[in-house]
Amino acid sequence: MHFLAPVPILRSFSEQQAKSFYIDFLEFDLDWEHRLGQNAPLYAQISKGNCIIHLSEHYGDASPGTTLRVEIENLTQYQNLLSAKQFKHARPGINEMPWGLEMPISDPFGNKLIFTQTS
Repeated sequence: MHFLAPVPILRSFSEQQAKSFYIDFLEFDLDWEHRLGQNAPLYAQISKGNCIIHLSEHYGDASPGTTLRVEIENLTQYQNLLSAKQFKHARPGINEMPWGLEMPISDPFGNKLIFTQTS
């Protein structure tokens, strides 16, 4: 039996805000999006490297307030890229922790991503 990495589902309430934050600001790729009908909620997959996240506007798929730890190489470079954008709603900084570097950032829906570099 071989397990693969889990794919977290994060709750979203606005397609426009989700795309602004995850695609424009954090520079994730939009892999695909799905709706059951014309006015149905959005369910989408985004990714950056090996990190895959699903975003859902469906009521029962996820609870807002979820926290994800995302391991990244060269966190300082990524933080510099994000800072240079002067994004209106987030200016993440890096914290030194005993286990490495962390850059926490909250999305518009109350979910928190903690980008980490351990080596």
